[in-house]
Amino acid sequence: MYEPIRAKSVHSTMAGTPHDFPHRSREEELDIQLAGHLAALLAVTDELRAVAPSADLDAAAERLAGQVARLRGGRTPARASATTTGRAPNAAALHRRAHALAGRALVVAASRADTAAAILAAERMDAHTAALEPRPLASSH
Repeated sequence: MYEPIRAKSVHSTMAGTPHDFPHRSREEELDIQLAGHLAALLAVTDELRAVAPSADLDAAAERLAGQVARLRGGRTPARASATTTGRAPNAAALHRRAHALAGRALVVAASRADTAAAILAAERMDAHTAALEPRPLASSH
């Protein structure tokens, strides 16, 4: 009725060949994700530094670069130049983007129990939130 299969199937499962491609552990995947989020946050921080230079942003950029390098095994992250080209970016939009990126980094840092990265991400979220809040006018009484 049916003829037995005489050749190997072209469709194979992973059960027989677990070492045919590189595997990463969950921790390695989280390190890659966290480094990516922090590198994106660093890029936005560098953009903000070009728009509105401050000592706080300079210090944050250095700390972010250090964390990215640590997560990438010592490889330093690519950095944006300090000059802007084209139209000037909106500082408020950059702060919102940085806040969102810091939030993503915080989630990944918490899931991998990376206290240093989580603290840095939380601090950056606070700083970007504060930068977006309207400042009260000084009253002269």
